[in-house]
Amino acid sequence: MGSFNTSFGEGFILVGFSDWPQLELILFIYISFFYSLTLFGNTTIIILSQLDPRLHTPMYFFLCHLSFLDLCYTTSTVPQLLINLSGLDRTISYGGCVAQLFIVLTLGSIESMLLVVMAFDRYAAVCHPLHYTTIMHSLLCLSLAIAAWVGGLVNSLIQTSLMMAMPLCGLHYLNHFFCEMPVFLKLACEDTGGTEAKMFVARVIVVAIPAVLILGSYAHIARAVLRIKSMAGRRKTFGTCGSHLLVVCLFYGSAMYTYLQPTGSYSESEGKFVALFYTIIIPMLNPVIYTLRNKDVKGALWKVVGRSRD
Repeated sequence: MGSFNTSFGEGFILVGFSDWPQLELILFIYISFFYSLTLFGNTTIIILSQLDPRLHTPMYFFLCHLSFLDLCYTTSTVPQLLINLSGLDRTISYGGCVAQLFIVLTLGSIESMLLVVMAFDRYAAVCHPLHYTTIMHSLLCLSLAIAAWVGGLVNSLIQTSLMMAMPLCGLHYLNHFFCEMPVFLKLACEDTGGTEAKMFVARVIVVAIPAVLILGSYAHIARAVLRIKSMAGRRKTFGTCGSHLLVVCLFYGSAMYTYLQPTGSYSESEGKFVALFYTIIIPMLNPVIYTLRNKDVKGALWKVVGRSRD
């Protein structure tokens, strides 16, 4: 078994769900539907946040970034998955695979850091309401967003570079529907212990530490909410922060399963279904979770709909 990562002419065959042929048509229909909802929901949030002055706040500024990330994330994997499920083409070039790996890692890392920023925004809003506008001024919001994007890009560059430096062996089959890091590591010719250790440190910084910071911020938020005497005030605060916390649990739960377990114990079959969850389901649910009980977004939507009717 010779190494083949030095030859950009040789690519991979993405196995996808071909080992469950009876599921391919069902998955194609459902994924097409969910992808359409993802595009519609996240695009709607971005448009509404730009059109309605009531949504020109730090929370919706960061939510726009999250929606844009979700649009990019799903589009980097789902169209190829749909082609794979249709049986038209299951191949991807080496260069295309590395590019997809880099893009997916970048977007996922940025989202992880952005969720920390959004948790800080909620902490400032609930724990320091009188100083909120002073704390979350426009320059700080922009700086935090840029830091999240740059941090995600740097993390992806490090991990992708480490991956490309490893010689790969064996058959050109990836038992996944896109180029995912744990699947790539299983093709390594040599002992990956040293490289995996470096990657693990990077993942802890990008996944585990942000999760701990978010939990810490919500512990402070919970204390502040319990001090609110008005039940209506408590419900409003829990409604706003609860939606963010649900997104956090969904995102970090699936990320920890995929990236914080040893390569040897990673199940490719289970990994594919978990990947469906964080590449399709979570980006589709984010607009619903953030807007389902949000009067501002509903008001902005009806306002735009009313204008179009006029």
